[in-house]
Amino acid sequence: MNASDTALLHADMSAPELGDVSEDMPDALQAMPPAVDEPPVLRLLTVNMHKGFSMLRRRYILPALRQAISADRADLVFLQEVHGEHSMHARRVRGWQPVPQYEFLADGLWRDHAYGRNAVYPEGHHGNAILSHYPIVSHANHDVSQQGDEARGILHALIWHAAFGCHLFIACVHLGLAEAHRQRQFGLLRSLLETEVPEGTPVIIAGDFNDWRRKLHHAMLDLGFRDAHETYAGSLARTYPALWPLLPLDRIYCRGLKIIAASRPGHAPWSSLSDHTPLIAEVLP
Repeated sequence: MNASDTALLHADMSAPELGDVSEDMPDALQAMPPAVDEPPVLRLLTVNMHKGFSMLRRRYILPALRQAISADRADLVFLQEVHGEHSMHARRVRGWQPVPQYEFLADGLWRDHAYGRNAVYPEGHHGNAILSHYPIVSHANHDVSQQGDEARGILHALIWHAAFGCHLFIACVHLGLAEAHRQRQFGLLRSLLETEVPEGTPVIIAGDFNDWRRKLHHAMLDLGFRDAHETYAGSLARTYPALWPLLPLDRIYCRGLKIIAASRPGHAPWSSLSDHTPLIAEVLP
């Protein structure tokens, strides 16, 4: 969020003695309320990063993606399709980084990060990742892959937010393409929430739900969640494909938090950095 411009007040007067400040101060300034700290806004971003390649996989754009993510100044970043390792790309792709993609994205910008490996193959592996400005107290990854579909996972973490004065339970998800698979994966997510989330803990679940039919959306509402974009803008955000967004695949769901802003950046550079557009939201305790 950009800081608002502040007008400068110029006064052509000599400095008063300390004991005479209230007498010489203009009435308008005397009536001003004392300054208060701004509320601790938590800024969120989720994006399916397409393994660091452009929409049609013609260009490797991870450095540009890092620049775009860092420019947004999100406190929590939820990433899907993140390479942890790929030996063939390391040999053939120009500019390939020698470290896992999530480490390259987080380095020097986010305090902590967590990675959940979902798909494993001879050349390497990929999965979900979370970047956090706040301490990650614990994290775990759950394989929710279904036979006949790509490997999928739910990466969850508990973070400590000092300004909120509480822990937050957060999860980064990437669900399947088939409706039956998503329904089973949602059942696993619901069980995870029942067993892992301490009572009264605020929850954020973000990622690629592949839920273009909105069936899981209604199930999430039944669990007390609200979609950030629907709450703020009145509808689910269309995020796929990035150049002509038609389908509402990506979501940011919150429970126990106040949603104060949400948007779907569809402009450059985001329109050329993945096959999905990102989602951004701001929340308060």
